[in-house]
Amino acid sequence: MTATVSPTKTHKTLAGAPLPVAALPQGELVTVNVNQIPLFKDIVAPGVHIHPLRLDPERGEFVVLARLAPGATLPIHYHTGVVQVWTIQGRWYYREYSDQPQVAGSYLYELGGSVHTFYCPEDNTEDTIGLAWIEGAAINFNEDGTLHSVMDATSIQHSVEKAVAAQGLEPVPYIRGGAAGVNRY
Repeated sequence: MTATVSPTKTHKTLAGAPLPVAALPQGELVTVNVNQIPLFKDIVAPGVHIHPLRLDPERGEFVVLARLAPGATLPIHYHTGVVQVWTIQGRWYYREYSDQPQVAGSYLYELGGSVHTFYCPEDNTEDTIGLAWIEGAAINFNEDGTLHSVMDATSIQHSVEKAVAAQGLEPVPYIRGGAAGVNRY
């Protein structure tokens, strides 16, 4: 017996062709422009500035465009999920992998669980800019191995919203997830 699906409403492409039954129509693109999102300085660590593009605590994901000053560093840490970083400008590396610097054009795919220390060399002549998509949390440690902090979509969202309120800014148009669905504000 073959099942047939008869949609009650036929959705079409812009050219007028019918969409496959499994395709979902999209009323509008979910998009933001980094030029309309403030740069939040030192919000993650000294010298680490971000434009939040997507903060989704429910999915445990965040996407930021990061601007990193020469000498910027993060504590030794590991991620509970996958991290993807595209380096657009500048240079950085993990101190544990100093022989593998990430430079403009580099794409890093990092599996969860690896331990490393992020560092932008002090001799960089420009800020480093990278697009980072992070799933899960970064578990950060002090030099003595004790817990320093946990950074995830929730903590980044809290820091951004706190900065927005303190600076009297309008709502920042980054993409949010959540029970109400994906939205821009």
